[in-house]
Amino acid sequence: MKYDNIVKAKFLNRPNRFVANVWLNGKQEMVHVKNTGRCHELLLPDTPVILQRSDNASRKTKYDLITVYKENLGWINIDSQAPNKVVKEWLMKQDYSLIRPEYTYGNSRLDFYMEKGGKKYLMEVKGCTLEIGGIGYFPDAPTKRGVRHLEELSKATAEGFLCTAAFVIQMEGVHEVRANTATHREFGDALERAKTAGVKIICMECRVSEDTLEVVKETIL
Repeated sequence: MKYDNIVKAKFLNRPNRFVANVWLNGKQEMVHVKNTGRCHELLLPDTPVILQRSDNASRKTKYDLITVYKENLGWINIDSQAPNKVVKEWLMKQDYSLIRPEYTYGNSRLDFYMEKGGKKYLMEVKGCTLEIGGIGYFPDAPTKRGVRHLEELSKATAEGFLCTAAFVIQMEGVHEVRANTATHREFGDALERAKTAGVKIICMECRVSEDTLEVVKETIL
C-alpha cells in the first residue's frame, strides 16, 4: 500500500490519544493520530514524522500522522488501519476463492473470512509497532478485545475453521513478535491457549518507507 499527499514534520507533543501537535512549515499544527495505542517510545519531542493530508475539507485536522522515525531502526508505520490493508493485498495473492473482510463470528467481528478448496478460514490481524531490543511486542496497552478475538479463534478452530492470528510488523529489522505480558498478562495467556487449540500464529515482516508498507515474509511462530 502507498500513501498519497504526504509531508514531513516534527513531533512536538500528544495532548490525548487522538491528536498530536507537530511542527510543520514553520508553525505548530494539530494532527490526527491514526493509532490510539500508547506509542510512548516512538512519539518523542523533535522526532521526524510523516503526515498524510486529508481530502476531507470539513475535518478539524488537515493531516493524519502515519509514520514515525526511530533511531537505529528507521521508519515505523503507526497507522492502525494499515495492517488490514496490507494483509488484504497479501491474501489476494494466495489463491483464495473468497475473501470477506469484517466477518462476524460469535461475539466478535474478525478481520477476514476466506475459502479455498472447500475449506473455511478465519484470520485476525494485529499491528505491531512496539520494539524492545530487536524484538516486537504486542500489545502496547491492555486489550480485552484482543483477548476475546483469540478466544473466538480457538472456538472456531474446534468447529473446523482453519484459524490464524497474524501480527503485522510495521517496521523493518524485527523478525519476531512476542506477547507483551508485562503490559497484559491475560493476552499472553490467551495467545498460548490459542496456539494449543490449533490456531496458527504468524508474523508478517514488512518493507517500510516514509509512504509505503508491504508484506514481504510470513513466519510461523
